Amino acid sequence: MTDSIFDRIRSAEGLLLDRPTYHADSDDEEKKLDGGVVWKLERAQFFNEVGDEAWDAFVAGDWARVLEIFESERAAIRRDVARYGRQGVRFRRLRIVGDPPTPYLQWESHSHRIFVECGHDIRALDAAEVAGLERAAALPELMVYGDCVLYQVRYDEGWTPIGAKRVDDRDLVTEAAAAVAALWKRSEPFPDYFRRCIAELPAPQPAGGD
Repeated sequence: MTDSIFDRIRSAEGLLLDRPTYHADSDDEEKKLDGGVVWKLERAQFFNEVGDEAWDAFVAGDWARVLEIFESERAAIRRDVARYGRQGVRFRRLRIVGDPPTPYLQWESHSHRIFVECGHDIRALDAAEVAGLERAAALPELMVYGDCVLYQVRYDEGWTPIGAKRVDDRDLVTEAAAAVAALWKRSEPFPDYFRRCIAELPAPQPAGGD
């Protein structure tokens, strides 16, 4: 069986960056962009969002506070959307969604709804649609900046973010962007997913990974 592009990303050589260095490095790459697409691929159904105010409120069981925090972020989100617009950059976020949704996915989906309403482009794709690509392992968490660089985001065993692997192989980056774009074409607008699978659910209770 031929390895998929996602298998090759996992095995590719790259520069390992800790979390602060990854954020600084990716910010620099983003500022260099002059048009093109930034792809974000999210696969895991649980992350430990340590240090996030809305996550802390969720863990504390204060769902009303979670929604309040998400609502308060609209102005900052719109500023990001405007900045991408000035650069001619399209930021596209593809969320792989399990069924039934985990408590984490419910929490995150309410944030994603706000992001979409403020102008971000987010789509959802059922996890069953990528099963054929996951014979060896689940799809990696990816950030792909144009055709220049990609980052495989790294997590510890508790799914707390710890940094990323930077890959500069242009052929691999280009192929990764094309692979995520192909999945994007099979996905649905996030608001449709939200209305169908999330909106009518009761407030989620904090829980661990799936």
